[in-house]
Order: sequence, then C-alpha cells, then structure tokens
Amino acid sequence: MLLTRRSHGRQIKAILRATILVVATLAGTGLPVAPLAAEGPSGLPLPRFVTTRSNPINVRVGPGTKYDVAWVYVKAGTPVEIIQEFDTWRKIRDADGSEGWLHQNLLQGKRAGLVSPGSTEPVALRRDPDDKAGVRAWLTPSFRVDIKECDGKWCKVIATAHPVTGSPQSFDGWVHQGDLWGVYKDEAFD
Repeated sequence: MLLTRRSHGRQIKAILRATILVVATLAGTGLPVAPLAAEGPSGLPLPRFVTTRSNPINVRVGPGTKYDVAWVYVKAGTPVEIIQEFDTWRKIRDADGSEGWLHQNLLQGKRAGLVSPGSTEPVALRRDPDDKAGVRAWLTPSFRVDIKECDGKWCKVIATAHPVTGSPQSFDGWVHQGDLWGVYKDEAFD
C-alpha cells in the first residue's frame, strides 16, 4: 500500500493519540504504569542497571581511549547504571553519583546492588518477602549483594561475606526493594 506523506502523518498522529489515551486511562485506574524508557543505539532501554565484568577497569571522562582516566574500578561485579550510549561506549553512574564512560565489553547484564548506601542503619535480610519473616542476617550500608529477582516491593538477593580468615559465607533472602541501589522503584524481574 502506498501512503502519501499526509496519510502517513495522520496514521502516526492517530497512533500517538491512542497511546496517550491508553496511558491516561491506566493512570486513572490506580494501576502502576511503567515509565516509557528511552532506547539506546544498542536497542536496550536507558537507563538500566548492569555490573562491571572484570578488574581493574578504567572509567574515562569521555567515550574513547583518547580520553583521560577519571577513576579505576578494582573489583568486578560493581553495580552501575547506564545512562547514555555512544557507539560501543556506555556512560555510567555509580551509587555515589559519579559519572564516566566504559566500553560495552567491560559490562555485563548481571544484576547486583548496594544496601542503602549513605545510610547508617543495617537492613534485615529476611527468609521470606514479609516484614514478619525471620531475619537471616543484618546487612550493613553499602554491602554488595547479587540480585536474583524483584517483585516491585521485595528483592531476592544473595549476600556473601568474605571474612579475613576462613571461607566465604553466603546467605540468601529477601530485602525491601527500596533498601537497594541497583534496582528501580517498582521494577519487577526474575
């Protein structure tokens, strides 16, 4: 079917009106409406959370190796938020709010988080996603956890302690989603 510019423009306007109507209708129901995420050149949503793949990793002030190194991540698995894309480079933000650029090969889709960075209070790691469930461990602020799934209110995580002597110990359980940096409010995934 051959469309003229005028008919093509009318179709686009009709689709936009229908989309706005659906969003407005859902918003009026009290049901949660997911924000429309932008899509980067990779085809993936922006912003999004990922983790660093290896160590050490040079974070640069611009998208390319010709730019100066701003800082270095010395541990793999650090959670970061991708906020912009340029070719094969990703602009990231960390829990401190610092921003810089990393090559896409230095990042992975694995989810991790930090427990209430900036707080002074420990957070309960519970056996089940319920405030009355038993506490498996108390997690200190900025403690790193692997995020396995989230339901919009709670996240199932694995917390691994690395003592000075002895073997690492892992605890799995549930944390309030609002107590984690590395997952969006009301985000659900498994």
